[in-house]
Amino acid sequence: MNETMNETMNETMNEVFMNTYHRLPVTFVSGEGSYLFDTEGRRRLDFTSGIAVNCLGHGHPALREALASQSAKLFHVSNYYQCDTTALFAEKLVAAARMNKVFLCNSGAEANEGACKIARKYSSKKYGEGRHTIVTLLGSFHGRTITTLAATGQERFHKDFGPFTEGFRFVELDDTRALEAALDDTVCGVLFEAIQGESGVRPASADFIKTAAEICAKKDILLMFDEIQCGLGRTGSFFAFENYGVEADVATLAKGLAGGLPVGAVLAGEKAAGVFETGDHGSTFGGNPLAAACGTVVIDTVNKPAFLREIALKGAYLTGKLEGLRSPAITAIRGRGLMVAADLTVDAWPVLEKLLERGLLVLGAGQKTLRFLPPYTITKDEIDEGIDILAGTLKDAG
Repeated sequence: MNETMNETMNETMNEVFMNTYHRLPVTFVSGEGSYLFDTEGRRRLDFTSGIAVNCLGHGHPALREALASQSAKLFHVSNYYQCDTTALFAEKLVAAARMNKVFLCNSGAEANEGACKIARKYSSKKYGEGRHTIVTLLGSFHGRTITTLAATGQERFHKDFGPFTEGFRFVELDDTRALEAALDDTVCGVLFEAIQGESGVRPASADFIKTAAEICAKKDILLMFDEIQCGLGRTGSFFAFENYGVEADVATLAKGLAGGLPVGAVLAGEKAAGVFETGDHGSTFGGNPLAAACGTVVIDTVNKPAFLREIALKGAYLTGKLEGLRSPAITAIRGRGLMVAADLTVDAWPVLEKLLERGLLVLGAGQKTLRFLPPYTITKDEIDEGIDILAGTLKDAG
């Protein structure tokens, strides 16, 4: 590693950026497939995908071609006008999601804000005031705006930022009795991650999700899924909630939706498709042609049964390799598809630093949990390489 360049970069970033990130001491300048390359030309195997963003890996040829082609024609056009590239992307996305309509924005937090607005307006127009509560889960993560922080069921994200948007209620993941009690006549919607990401890759139980779906249908409460990290094929199905045999009224996507460019989406089924009216919502950059062009490539690539099966098979292979380590440093392994976590007996951050030194990028998810979100294009040989690095690092960590 070029220490001088990295030290200079670190000083520059600390000088000009607000102190919001704990950055690791490496500067990446390029990427190819499952690897990132630093200023010295050293490559590191990427099991993070930019936190589930680079779902097709780095420098995917079809993404590069789409971006180059679109950039030669049009960077941006206001949503006051029509755009063929954005329309094609939206059409393919709605079809892949088997939903009715979509609103395009820039991020997961924006998408979840849009979902909350839909739930409240749906209920307000139909039932009047007093039915505006949205139920979310303890351990959830829905974004960092004031409203999506209010929806996030983790106190560590709340400190110093209140007061928050009112009207959110939390229940424990998989506590069906608490869910039944929470879904009273003041509730307009629920917003769940089928697999919680930031709290440690925690899948909901089938009974919990099915109970939620049944109560929501009975009481005309919108069933909404935050699929920003767990959706778009990451679990081996287009949406993670599909694994539970339920249908969503609203679903949100972002992260990998354009393979690395910022884009978010609020997708609505029949019940919620007509809630927003002209002037109700907006986003200056939402559906940007550059992101839309890349998003079309992602949808065309991911939304194929064989590709989704391959993700599931690679996920099973990764999980099997982790279980095969039989490391005393690992206390639990869980997840679906290429969204996997390993709980440790030691703190995760020093392990992440050692893995970086040895050539593997992994994420944390809580104090003692490693999170693996490799690109869908990763190979079994690359998984083997990463597991070998992890095995040696955990052995040294004791």
